[in-house]
Amino acid sequence: MPEGIEIDGRDSDCCHVLACDEHGNPVGTARIDGKGKIGRMVVLPEYRGMGIGAGMLEAIMDCGRAKGITDFHLSAQITAIGFYRKMGFEAYGEEFLEAGIRHVNMSRIPDNKHGTVS
Repeated sequence: MPEGIEIDGRDSDCCHVLACDEHGNPVGTARIDGKGKIGRMVVLPEYRGMGIGAGMLEAIMDCGRAKGITDFHLSAQITAIGFYRKMGFEAYGEEFLEAGIRHVNMSRIPDNKHGTVS
């Protein structure tokens, strides 16, 4: 994404997680704001499919829960919808473009624990 979109001046108001490999090299990151919006979630391509994203998502929601957040939401790239559905998120609204990439909004309510949403 263009740097202007990534740098929004809100990082200091968010909780962040950083996933590292066995050598301490960063391989993934995510953040959550005080209203339950999860963002900036990414895992390096060569580390995908190893459970890192799921672990980061759980960790970032735990950070939110510690601050009293119970409803979580995010803007998912269309290619990641399946991943988020497996983590209990449901899509809502229309698709939209962000930085030229198709996205959809998704949310997870407190009772929607791990598992595929029907």
